[in-house]
Amino acid sequence: MIEPRLAAHVRIGALQRLTAAAGGFATVLAKGDPVSGIILIARTVRGRDNALLEGMIAFDGSTDWQEIWADDEATVARKGTQAEYIARRRARDGDLWVIELDVASRAQFDAIIGEAS
Repeated sequence: MIEPRLAAHVRIGALQRLTAAAGGFATVLAKGDPVSGIILIARTVRGRDNALLEGMIAFDGSTDWQEIWADDEATVARKGTQAEYIARRRARDGDLWVIELDVASRAQFDAIIGEAS
């Protein structure tokens, strides 16, 4: 039996509210399926430390956020820029959500996604 989980639009709303409460800024870059869309988080820490994270559902039903793209030379050479990577993913999956979280510190970002999981 499949366990129930929160709809994607509810998780996006939670990420926006948690980020705003922490003094950060969240913006939806691409809307996906409101119920079952996969969510990518574009992390920005004061305009640096850019990365993309994808939520993977763990066996216990929680979300494990894994970094799938980073702003370093090796990743950009292998996977392209962040915009190119997102465009390729959206071309294959129109239900994909992309939300950017711009926060003051990596610890703050980790706390936000920890609460949203």
